[in-house]
Amino acid sequence: MDYSKSNVSNLAVAAVLFAGVLYLCSIWSPSASILCFPTQNCQCSSTKLSETIITRPKDELEMALEKASMVNKTVIIAMVNKAYADGGSPAGKKMLDLFLDGFWLGDDTRGLVDHLLLVAMDQIAYDRCKFLKLHCYRLETEGVDFGGEKLYMSQDFIKMMWRRTLFLHDVLKRGYSFIFTDMDVMWLRNPITRLISQNQTEDLQISCDEFNRNLSSKNNLINTGFYFVRSNNKTIALYDLWYNMKDNSTGMKEQDVLIKIMHMGMFEQLGLRVRFLDTLYFSGFCQNSGDFNAVTTVHANCCRSMNAKVADLMAVLQDWTKYKGVIKKYKRLANNTSFFKWSPHGACFKSWIGFNFSAPVS
Repeated sequence: MDYSKSNVSNLAVAAVLFAGVLYLCSIWSPSASILCFPTQNCQCSSTKLSETIITRPKDELEMALEKASMVNKTVIIAMVNKAYADGGSPAGKKMLDLFLDGFWLGDDTRGLVDHLLLVAMDQIAYDRCKFLKLHCYRLETEGVDFGGEKLYMSQDFIKMMWRRTLFLHDVLKRGYSFIFTDMDVMWLRNPITRLISQNQTEDLQISCDEFNRNLSSKNNLINTGFYFVRSNNKTIALYDLWYNMKDNSTGMKEQDVLIKIMHMGMFEQLGLRVRFLDTLYFSGFCQNSGDFNAVTTVHANCCRSMNAKVADLMAVLQDWTKYKGVIKKYKRLANNTSFFKWSPHGACFKSWIGFNFSAPVS
């Protein structure tokens, strides 16, 4: 009888000790450590990574991210509203259809659609996305209609850009890295190798309207229409700071505030490794790529209206198709791209006629 009681007592003690070990293992992990970087305007607590990245029951966004994710928890994210999903243009093309055409016509880009998450700003855009059998997520924004075309620097345009920033902040906190792309970016080649495989240390890689040939120069004119962000404590802290500056940045779009943060020296204070993307590869209407053999993406930046973007991006895809056809037939021209020139971006140039750059935001 005494032996049985002693045996039961020993088992109880062992069970308690085992439970304690399990608890310690659950709250500590070497991989969950976090670096804290001193800042002037924001504080970074000595929190573990597991506390910075949200852990919660799976909701619709988590399930959508899981389905679209690559094996390294990286997703491609684009945002779409009714104007881009269902709005016609004089050229007869919808922006969403044109965006997907780029993946179809690009080199080694078709499979990337499997990792594309379309974030719909309204129900019509969501329904169109589901009809196309893509990965879709409906972003609810109470009391705001993001369905129509938002002209550059209008109040609704600025609101939509900030809502986008808040959403992407949430994605980072869930532990997902992402390539964000505006829908007016044509993916002509697979950028994954240049952005991820060859660059394992950069936290942020961002496109430029104009590139000054220096990959680390803060004098490059950045554009938030295409960029890659690695999910970690530094980038989450950046987005915390970025979004928290919204209310003190009246009339400024999120891109302007990010430029302000950069010139305040906050990238360095947060310990961020940042690379500015060369327009030779990641080009746009502001600064064309001079090499058809190198160009990876073409962004309809420096353009104000959707109709103008559609017209000039259709010309981009026509130029690209012609280039591919010629080098397939005449292989000797493959190493000499001086024969190939981009069509003028005439519609986008005309879209600025009458725009008052000094007028207040309306």
